[in-house]
Amino acid sequence: MSSTPPPLPPRALDRLRAAVRLREAGDAESARSELLALSGTYPRDPGLAYQTAWAHDVLGREAAAVPFYETALAGADALGAEDRHGVYLGLGSTYRILGRYAEAVATLEAGLAAHPGDGALTVFLAMARHNTGAHHEAMSALLTLLADTSGDPGVRAFRKAIAFYAEDLDRVETGD
Repeated sequence: MSSTPPPLPPRALDRLRAAVRLREAGDAESARSELLALSGTYPRDPGLAYQTAWAHDVLGREAAAVPFYETALAGADALGAEDRHGVYLGLGSTYRILGRYAEAVATLEAGLAAHPGDGALTVFLAMARHNTGAHHEAMSALLTLLADTSGDPGVRAFRKAIAFYAEDLDRVETGD
């Protein structure tokens, strides 16, 4: 990770917060415009970069979101845990939707290393692994997550069997 830029000045921070409120209120295009203007002045700020990437993602502009996510990830040490998590998830899922599967896997694995056991990162990593042809690893991760977290009575009744088979999906009993 690179050196962290100084914090945003109060006026810029106020503008950032206002832009986030716009996005949260459903006005992602106005938020994106404001965030782009701020990013031009503060191009290395990781929190601003993350919010700018997010606004692009909401608008379906994934390719344009990538450089902002990458800037945010480069300065992730300056972010709070929730935003760091969002950067890993956002960048990893964006790489995946753009067909950049190896980068998606690497990013989501790094995210899971930083946030062990996170369900959302596990699911998106499983999707990316599926896209790379690592079907067994993808299915195993999803079955393990399902066994560990499902509240469905039918799944809970077979939790031990699901967890067992998640470890070796191709297992075949040959004896009687």
